[in-house]
Amino acid sequence: MSYTNYPSAGTPTPAGRPNDSKDNRKLIYGILIVALLGTWGYIIYDKNKTNENIAQLQTQTRTTEVSRDSIQEAYNDIAQQFDTLKSNNLQLQGKLSKKDEDIKSLRSQIETELKKSNRDNAKLQSLIKELRGKVTDYETQIAQLKAENEQLTTSNKQLTVQRDSLNTSNQTLAQNLSTTQAEKAQVEDVASTLHASNINIEAINVKGSGKEKTTSTAKRADLFRISFQLDENRIADSGEKELYVVVTGPDGKPITTPSDGSGTFQTRDEGEKVYTNKVDVQYTQGQRLPVSFDWKIDNNHYQTGNYTIQIYHNGYKIGEGTKSLKKGGLFS
Repeated sequence: MSYTNYPSAGTPTPAGRPNDSKDNRKLIYGILIVALLGTWGYIIYDKNKTNENIAQLQTQTRTTEVSRDSIQEAYNDIAQQFDTLKSNNLQLQGKLSKKDEDIKSLRSQIETELKKSNRDNAKLQSLIKELRGKVTDYETQIAQLKAENEQLTTSNKQLTVQRDSLNTSNQTLAQNLSTTQAEKAQVEDVASTLHASNINIEAINVKGSGKEKTTSTAKRADLFRISFQLDENRIADSGEKELYVVVTGPDGKPITTPSDGSGTFQTRDEGEKVYTNKVDVQYTQGQRLPVSFDWKIDNNHYQTGNYTIQIYHNGYKIGEGTKSLKKGGLFS
């Protein structure tokens, strides 16, 4: 029968065994702790890295949004500038229609690109730069056209002033010409008026036999023989001239003779007058013309006193003479 020998409690353990187990456990724990710390470190690093990436993405997003907003804002500013220029300068559109079409086409391209989800900002910036240049050129053209228009307006004002001045001068000249023509016509009118000279008035007594004898008594007078000369006139045209003869009696009243066709005529200085007789003569320009005619009162009754005979042509009095008849004696 065999026996197994178990060490008793008081029996000492072989050297090195208990201490080895403890050391192994510590090593395992250390490795686990290191691994855990590494894991947490990685997690923390990874999280920080992720946060950093997120921050970078957010920054890029904000940058992209700012860039997009900046591009949009730049475009809006230029578009508004162009619209303002266009609306304020409609009168100049005829000269800017080609540039207007170019800008409209470029704006259409930009607006189409802005609507794209994957738009090309570099292309947009290039298009906006080109648009800015065209709008600036457009503005420059407007400024030039405005300057030209202002110059034309100034020139037009000057021309208007000159035209008005010329019109005023022309009106003044026309008035002066009209006045001159009127004065010339008046001068010619006066100059063409004939003049009577050598006026002679005789009272004639006609005998039963037809023999005539001059008389100075009223009761023997049968008619007046009036004679005068129309002087030479180089202005008056040749042709028939009307002469009006006004005979005023001793009572100061004009004498009318209906048998001779008395009537009224218009004078230049005395208004309307009654004429006693009208005499038509044929006058030749530049020559003297003797005129003689007989006149008598219808009732053949002559008053004593002074008779005044006035001769008119062209409304002007051209000569005047008097004849005095006295009261005859018993045998005169």
